[in-house]
Amino acid sequence: MAIERHIEAFLELLAAERGAATNTILAYRTDLDGFASFCAAAGHSLTDADRTLVADYLASLAAAGLAARSQARKLSSLRQFYRFLLRDGVRPDDPTDQTTAPRLGLSLPKFLAEAEIDQLFAAASVIPGQQGRLARAGLEICYATGLRVSELLNLPASALSTDAAVLLIRGKGGRERIVPLSDAARHAAADLRAHHAKGTRYLFPGRNITEAMTRQGFALILKRVALKAGLDPARVSPHVLRHAFASHLLAHGADLRSLQMLLGHADIATTQIYTHVLAERLQKLVDAHHPLARNATVSRRDEG
Repeated sequence: MAIERHIEAFLELLAAERGAATNTILAYRTDLDGFASFCAAAGHSLTDADRTLVADYLASLAAAGLAARSQARKLSSLRQFYRFLLRDGVRPDDPTDQTTAPRLGLSLPKFLAEAEIDQLFAAASVIPGQQGRLARAGLEICYATGLRVSELLNLPASALSTDAAVLLIRGKGGRERIVPLSDAARHAAADLRAHHAKGTRYLFPGRNITEAMTRQGFALILKRVALKAGLDPARVSPHVLRHAFASHLLAHGADLRSLQMLLGHADIATTQIYTHVLAERLQKLVDAHHPLARNATVSRRDEG
């Protein structure tokens, strides 16, 4: 089928030239399949869709209550697909070129306070058996490095087995970066590794020791730790730990460029979502040290 062939060629391009991860490719396929179904219901195909059909599709997503960010992601998938068809001469135009993406509000990353991180560590320290070892190693490594959950779960069983102070990570798009390691993270990994069955391939193994733990499995462990720590489980996830790593580093003086390297962001614009932390820190700095701020405080006291 011609349409399927074009989709496969596009996805192969993403994998080969951009180093797109399996989950990213799956997301693109899901988005394209969704629009293909919408086109078919309207008597069209992906290859002959026009601007009106694209606009109708986005309107249907909004009417169904899909979040603006999700709508924008689907439109981005369509844009890239149609630009691919345009470059390959399959189409003479791009039906998405005049389509406006849904307006996105400012989305600040959710993160935990440092005291709440301490609560999680304290709770994990008293969980017995394999669950406890997995929880402690996961927390220590995530909070020390800011790894994405996919990067964490793909760590081989031998990871963190040396005295090296850093770890080389291959992240999104095949980009490599170096992340720091703490002694606590290495010790937690060693404790976990010491209880691995023979033949275990990953540091965080699944039920099948030759496979990595699933994202869902690791997220469930964190939810259990959150409950034991007296925190709302909905607030604790691997991604929230990554945000905590970034936010707490900034709060203690790190700069955005260094944070970009540690998080593995291709564009510093992605890292700038954390500028609210910088703004709060700078405001406190001004309030504490600027002469006008001190004078204002004195004046308020005098008025009182």
